[in-house]
Amino acid sequence: MTIQLNPSTNNIHETRFTAPQSTMSTPNIELLTSATPNGQKISIFLEELGIPYTTTAIDLSADEQKSPSFRKVNPNGRIPAIIDHTRGSFSVFESGAIFLYLAEHYDKEFRFHFADANEKSEMLQWLFFQNAGVGPMQGQANHFFRYAPTKIQYGIERYQNETKRLYAILDARLQEREYLVGGRYSIADMSSFTWVRWAPWAGVDLDTFPRLKAWCERIEKRQAVKRGLLVPGGEDQIERLRRDPNVEDPFQKWVMQGQKEVAEKHGR
Repeated sequence: MTIQLNPSTNNIHETRFTAPQSTMSTPNIELLTSATPNGQKISIFLEELGIPYTTTAIDLSADEQKSPSFRKVNPNGRIPAIIDHTRGSFSVFESGAIFLYLAEHYDKEFRFHFADANEKSEMLQWLFFQNAGVGPMQGQANHFFRYAPTKIQYGIERYQNETKRLYAILDARLQEREYLVGGRYSIADMSSFTWVRWAPWAGVDLDTFPRLKAWCERIEKRQAVKRGLLVPGGEDQIERLRRDPNVEDPFQKWVMQGQKEVAEKHGR
């Protein structure tokens, strides 16, 4: 991976990541992202695919994800999103949709998804399990554990326990297999991996789930995963947390600012 800083407009910082070249025609994917679990899963997939792409780093604390230019790409004002300049600057938002789009257009060899109908269905089930279950529940665990202005023990325990319940399902799934679907690593694994890796940020002890922990450690050793975790700006919060349990929280301002804006616009 080489990094070259390019001129940018406004306050959005663009970096070019050149992954190992594949034999396919050169695509031109722009990834709009930040170093969160949802952002990291897509940079990991792009690195695994081995295709060149650019990143536009979105500063969440500056509300860049809610700017008019970003909302043209994702009206929901959330990262990640991609713009495929190879295909008429076609944009895609929502991480699950991005996975499926990139798999369809840039994984013709089915290296990270499946041609078999049954395996494809299983992959989709586990992909949606993360999008509809692990992500939302662990996101709420993060909020009540770290950000709620009033510590509500019920909220903390409710969402930590629900996250643990979902982890237990993943742990059971891995009882006789190394990966979630088809005996090999796929986008189903990438999707849940980034969230499971962030378990300590939600106050969840991964040691309770030995098979899931081993799966997470196995995936994190992959070179493409290591590169993807550095996008868009280098070392992420989990590496910092591993060194210092009392590490400064870079998301505090962004989270609380977002809550205030939503309350002002949509509250009573």
